[in-house]
Amino acid sequence: MTEKEMLKISIEEFDRIQDYMLCCEKDTEVYKKMKKRYTALKVILTASGVNLTEIDYIKE
Repeated sequence: MTEKEMLKISIEEFDRIQDYMLCCEKDTEVYKKMKKRYTALKVILTASGVNLTEIDYIKE
């Protein structure tokens, strides 16, 4: 898998996890687990040089 393909997948997953997070109450166990993945993806994308300004609509 190329770096470009990996970034594409990570961006798609980042978008998807945010959609799921918006459907859950913040005090649930499910939300907390999704937030862990959201944070990990945010770190990966930031380290890869992706500007999250437009695609991070949770902003936590």
